Amino acid sequence: MNYDAYQDQVVQRAGESVLATNKVLRNTYLLLSMTLAFSAVMTFVGTQLQLTGIHGIICWAVGFGLLFLTRYLRNSPLGLVSVFGFVGAMGLSIAPTISAYLAIYANATELIMTSLALTSGIFISLSAIAIVTKKDFGFLGKFLFIGLIVGIIAAVANIFFQIPALSLAISGMFVFIFSAYILYDTSRIINGGETNYIMATISLYLDILNLFLSLLHLLMALAGDD
Repeated sequence: MNYDAYQDQVVQRAGESVLATNKVLRNTYLLLSMTLAFSAVMTFVGTQLQLTGIHGIICWAVGFGLLFLTRYLRNSPLGLVSVFGFVGAMGLSIAPTISAYLAIYANATELIMTSLALTSGIFISLSAIAIVTKKDFGFLGKFLFIGLIVGIIAAVANIFFQIPALSLAISGMFVFIFSAYILYDTSRIINGGETNYIMATISLYLDILNLFLSLLHLLMALAGDD
């Protein structure tokens, strides 16, 4: 094979790789928008049904099971059904938290909308950085995982200690971690680290959901009417 033919093959393969990556990214954002909307609807339904904390735990457990099912079905059309079941269960699982905020804080609705706006702004900004720069942020993976484990341990410990300042610090830490995870997960899609749009959607969905909840907790604590 001569050099020109080899170069043409390299260019062709590079072009095919870019097209494949763009397709995964496009499908991911399309599915992500639908799952976020469906999850929000299910959260609203959950608040109307006045789900309690135990209901939230049950829905979370069901969602956790559906997460594994979705992973198993990720290359099947049934994976789409499973992913909507997963986000629906997650939407219901946070309904008791939202209901509690609405019952306690007079300005809860305003703060919820503010949290949604901040989450959207962070997601759009960090996604744009990853897409425009095309930089590989894979090096963040280990640091973020360690930080996440530390944050979870601290959150569990604070259930017993009930220290308000620590609770705020944990929420601030999670805001940083899940913001960075948006950068990390978007980078993985762009650089070929994640080629399945269903799993890519789940990763970004969880980033956004946890970022929203962390921001909401901070806003309620700092600006809410106790």
